[in-house]
Amino acid sequence: MGKTLYLECSAGISGDMTAAALLDLGADRAVLDRVLKSIPADGFSVEISRVKKAGIDCCDFNVKLDARHENHDHDMEYLHGKSRGYMNVHSHGHSHLAEGEHSYGHSHSDEGEHGHEHAGGQIHEHDHMKEKGHHHEHRGLREVMEIIDVCDMSESAKELAVKIFRILARAEAKAHAVPLEEVHFHEVGAIDSIVDIVTAAVCADNLGITDVIIPKLVEGCGTVRCQHGILPVPVPATANIVAEHGLNLQITDVQGEFVTPTGAAIAAALQTSDKLPKQFAIRKIGIGAGKRTYERPSILRAMLIEAREENADDTPDTIWKLESNIDDCTGEALGYVMEQLFAAGARDVHYMPVYMKKNRPGWQLNVICTREKAAVLEQIIFRETTTIGIRRQEMARTVMERENRIVETVYGKARVKVCSYGDIKRYYPEYESVAAIAREQKLPYTEVYRQVMESAAGL
Repeated sequence: MGKTLYLECSAGISGDMTAAALLDLGADRAVLDRVLKSIPADGFSVEISRVKKAGIDCCDFNVKLDARHENHDHDMEYLHGKSRGYMNVHSHGHSHLAEGEHSYGHSHSDEGEHGHEHAGGQIHEHDHMKEKGHHHEHRGLREVMEIIDVCDMSESAKELAVKIFRILARAEAKAHAVPLEEVHFHEVGAIDSIVDIVTAAVCADNLGITDVIIPKLVEGCGTVRCQHGILPVPVPATANIVAEHGLNLQITDVQGEFVTPTGAAIAAALQTSDKLPKQFAIRKIGIGAGKRTYERPSILRAMLIEAREENADDTPDTIWKLESNIDDCTGEALGYVMEQLFAAGARDVHYMPVYMKKNRPGWQLNVICTREKAAVLEQIIFRETTTIGIRRQEMARTVMERENRIVETVYGKARVKVCSYGDIKRYYPEYESVAAIAREQKLPYTEVYRQVMESAAGL
């Protein structure tokens, strides 16, 4: 069954905070361990432990870098200067594992070798270049995509990781006024950020999360230092992500960067709504710790919730339709705008040929969305098409109840959407799940679809 995740970002959000919170929710460590071991990069190890923030027990996800790859992402003196008076709370402070924890990944020793530690404690040694000093790999989007493509993770997790990095790339491209393919990531492309994003994608997929509610991102103020120099908070890449995806931002008077570009990109990729149900039950809570020390404790709380609507019969289900007639836009442009609208949260997008005034052939573009997403989607339509007007209509609707289920087939597990209305029940195999099995097993899509339908009939 699909799950709803509520991310409470009252102290911001970052990649490591998200990874830790989702692990604390119960994401399978063995699945993540397999994926991290498959990352084709050196210079890092991962530790998962328990730490306290303001007296609260939290999960800490710590990507430790060797001397060649070290950066200053968690170094408070570097980020804000010694005059700020903050202690350097770099990752050394979390180097001890809690009982039952283990380190895994690629780590470098002083002798110029790195070990790969498995859950059972077995170490595999490999040779590597014996370079000393700081070394920053500035990967472009293509290099990052190649890394994700060879990781041993599900197709749906890969798609989410790719989506997060594309959001980051667009934000960086806009900030620096360069084409997308010329963006080089610096901190974002560093191996620790790649590990954070891959972990967040794998854990969200493993938990079976289908809806993510993020009411707002709480950000600090002031300035922060990065490889580009001293930048205002929120930094340009974060601000661009917030603007493009219509995320709600609250600026506080606390000095510091609470929302990192990686955290903002993860939020933009995951969010399906910014409105909590009027009533809901909390099924499970996960708390992820950040590394930076500010006046407000760096904590991200993730909750699996279940809506409980009061007087549901008195509350109509409504949806918004955005409609525009366009007579001077190419098919390629419409295909691109459809992709952008879906990525920004549209429920459905379609366009149909029409005849307009003076018998000119044109297109009618229709977008179905929630009220919260309407303004963002209208901005995309105006930016990416030649239209000068959009009709907006709120519509009541009747929908079947829907839930996502996992079924066992002769080819493995597959996702199925179960829809019901009264005594009517229907089953719809999820396309990506069926396609992934067909690719892996080298079978016809129709054969896998039939097998999934047969298995779903037993639900």
